[in-house]
Amino acid sequence: MGMKNLELIVGAFILMGGMALAFLALEVSGLSHQSSEQTYRIHAHFDNVGGLTVRAKVTMAGVIIGRVADIHLDQKTFSAVVEMDILKSVNHISRDSTAAILTAGLLGEKYIGISQGADEELLTEDSWIEDTQPALVLEELIGKFLFNKLNTPSNTQH
Repeated sequence: MGMKNLELIVGAFILMGGMALAFLALEVSGLSHQSSEQTYRIHAHFDNVGGLTVRAKVTMAGVIIGRVADIHLDQKTFSAVVEMDILKSVNHISRDSTAAILTAGLLGEKYIGISQGADEELLTEDSWIEDTQPALVLEELIGKFLFNKLNTPSNTQH
């Protein structure tokens, strides 16, 4: 009977480890429990979303205040339109706030950071953030750096 008890304990331990890994995977991916708090939707145009995905977090001062609801191409301006669901409890975002696509961590997770403006008029349902900063694309930065290096005159020639 001692061997059977040992097998049950090992089996339970492995099952708990698998459940812990599944929980961590859900937390890291952002697919975990939905907030029951109500939201309002705001929009912003970006020249380049650079890997931003639906359900990416929206933050202000490092605190998550919402999620990206949709990303699509504006057929008139050919820029990306990002729709964000912001928690109704965060109802103090001014109209002149800035939205920037930022990168977090070593894996390069993209998210939107909102910097508060000074305008007294606030964003409401279906409002637009006018001041945006596109994502920094590493390949573009490397290309610009290399192009500038190749086109600068050498100081060693006399």
